[in-house]
Amino acid sequence: MTSARPLRIALFLACLLGLVAGNAFVADVAQAGEAPVPKELQHVGVREHLNAQLPLDATFLDHTGKEAHLGDYFRGEHPVLLILAYHSCPVLCGMVQNAAATSMKIVPWTAGKDFEVVVISIDPRDTPQTAAEKRAGIIASYGRDPEGAGFHFLVGKKGEIDRVANAAGFEYEYDERQGQYGHPAVIMLAKPNGQMARYLYGLEYDPKDLRFGLLEAANGRSTSTIEKVMLYCYRYDPQEGKYVPFARNLMRLGGGVTVLILGSFLALMFVRERKRSRGQDLKEAPPGDHATETS
Repeated sequence: MTSARPLRIALFLACLLGLVAGNAFVADVAQAGEAPVPKELQHVGVREHLNAQLPLDATFLDHTGKEAHLGDYFRGEHPVLLILAYHSCPVLCGMVQNAAATSMKIVPWTAGKDFEVVVISIDPRDTPQTAAEKRAGIIASYGRDPEGAGFHFLVGKKGEIDRVANAAGFEYEYDERQGQYGHPAVIMLAKPNGQMARYLYGLEYDPKDLRFGLLEAANGRSTSTIEKVMLYCYRYDPQEGKYVPFARNLMRLGGGVTVLILGSFLALMFVRERKRSRGQDLKEAPPGDHATETS
């Protein structure tokens, strides 16, 4: 008994030291988490402006150098996948656009047919030539159409760029020391009338989220019955940052399907029982009831 006591004391002290060390680690992590945001990133982020109207009269140049208005790609028919980036970005912009192209390849809808893709450079120094080069790379990554129907890469003056960015809630800032732009990693979905519909964040975009976002942005246009049912069963969770099953609607849909199946089964049983009863009645009826004798 006495020999076990030192072991217990040692174990207790070890646990105590572990607890103290763990608390110190948590405190260090918490203190690190409260570190001030770098000055260059203090005004970088997204303020979601759902249903806000984009300035469709904003003027840009497309990848061919032709003047274009943002409204040229909002014709009231298709939703628009909107990306704000810049073409000399060393890492982030290319990752965002390539991730979007990878997700678009899996989505059943096709760019140029079911939705439009608009990429606006936030750097007024970008030119139609740099836009054309970046566009060619994204079209190759998408891989469905070498002509790139539905892909529109625009450059323009800072005032026009900021009109779109402010309307969309896209906040970016130029870091003069590094000669780069600080900006969030996000793709945005807009309705056919130019109103903001959904924001998807990160460096990977779940094709399911993109598909549901496009369905939602389509505002009921050109969606099949199956797609409408799918959208009915899912909703966007801002905490998760993605589309998740909506339990209430799933229960309603499941209840409706159950009632339909049960009703069909009961109707079938009723028809069979009725036929069986009529057959039994005919067997038990007197011969004179089956036919009328001729004189």
